[in-house]
Amino acid sequence: MTIRLYNTKTRRKDELDPINPDNVRMYVCGPTVYSRAHIGNARPVVVFDLLYRLLRHDYGEQAVTYVRNFTDVDDKINAKALETKQSGETLVDAAKRITDETIGWYHEDMDALGALRPTHEPRATEYIAQMIAMGEDLISRGNAYVAEGHVLFEARTDPDYGSLSRRPLDEMRAGARVEVAPYKRDPMDSVIWKPSTDDQPGWDSPWGRGRPGWHIECSAMAGDLLGPHFDIHGGGIDLQFPHHENELAQSRCAGHQFADIWMHNGYLQVEGEKMSKSAGNFFTVEDLRKQGVPGEVMRLAMLMTHYRSPIDWTEKALDEAEKSLRKWRGLVNDVEKPLPPHAGVLSCLRDDLNVPQALTWLHMMSNPPSGNERDSYRLLKGGAMLLGLLDDDLAGWEVLPEADGDTSARIDGLLADRAAAKSEKDFAKADGIRAALVAAGVEVKDIPGGAEWSLTPSFDAAKLSGV
Repeated sequence: MTIRLYNTKTRRKDELDPINPDNVRMYVCGPTVYSRAHIGNARPVVVFDLLYRLLRHDYGEQAVTYVRNFTDVDDKINAKALETKQSGETLVDAAKRITDETIGWYHEDMDALGALRPTHEPRATEYIAQMIAMGEDLISRGNAYVAEGHVLFEARTDPDYGSLSRRPLDEMRAGARVEVAPYKRDPMDSVIWKPSTDDQPGWDSPWGRGRPGWHIECSAMAGDLLGPHFDIHGGGIDLQFPHHENELAQSRCAGHQFADIWMHNGYLQVEGEKMSKSAGNFFTVEDLRKQGVPGEVMRLAMLMTHYRSPIDWTEKALDEAEKSLRKWRGLVNDVEKPLPPHAGVLSCLRDDLNVPQALTWLHMMSNPPSGNERDSYRLLKGGAMLLGLLDDDLAGWEVLPEADGDTSARIDGLLADRAAAKSEKDFAKADGIRAALVAAGVEVKDIPGGAEWSLTPSFDAAKLSGV
């Protein structure tokens, strides 16, 4: 049993050699909680949930500690609180309301994707004392300084700064997108502590009332919950710099060995383009759920691309994921006792979470030689469950709605009108009828001599009334 994972720090696949096999420890950077999670936010959740499942399988459910934090103090949260502050509500109260509500949404959406809850989900605001203590320690060691009520980590005091990004400090300084401020000795220095106004969230500290910077939050929470030396640190590739670079540097200068393996998942784009609200291709998990896309389908669509590669979020991928899952659920419907995952599936997952190759094994099990169906379907379910798929808690979406007599008559009538339009070469009308049926959740398939139809899970009878 050997798990090999691509280590961003070494730029190679390294063998996971747990510091303590009885307590394999992993930290993953979680969300800043001020808005609904979009599908890009969901990708690292699915990726590291899969790794969590694999570690639990190989080392035992009680032998893995998984920490994923909530950043619940941040300038974006303050801005949202100021924008939405209700009558009689302080800015602090508004920020607390927003973060509590957003964490609830986050759990709801990630549960729908079949993600297991981590062992610990610390809020940054619960670890202020540890952050202050770490700041004091870094000052005493000569790695941080106080300026105008701020505490700043001095990047040049760490000779290994840039080891994660593999870029020299001077090169990063020249091209860095970092905050430039007059109180900084160097633009690359990062904020450990910043002052708060009287109305903003803040805590008493040796440097005055204030709040923590982003990077120190994860350094302090990981160190407190997992210790100064742990096995895996994960997150999206967008966090590699500056967040993870500074997190690592601060912790190292504080005497922490920190994580042995650093893992990063690739970016997510939509239909070949960067996801953005201005482009009209920005989707939250909630948006897709309201459109009738099951969480299990979203999960498989994400897993079909290797986690380190950029993922292109397309309707085609969602359709492919839905068809595969619908087929598999039909095959394992009567399986009560799945078999342990096939060795082929495990071998793929232990090779840097090679899910695309593992899915090839699952597809093979869904098309077994005659006479081997029973065991193949049991293996199919066991392997899929290790991927967080075909779990009974996610079932139900695949059950298609049934059409009553009036609905059937209405659809048959529309298809007859479509056939008549085609015979009269009024193809615009025929295409319009078909598009309206599809929009209502009716799948239409042309066959010799006519067309056949079926209802999809998103069927909405009300949408047929105006056709």
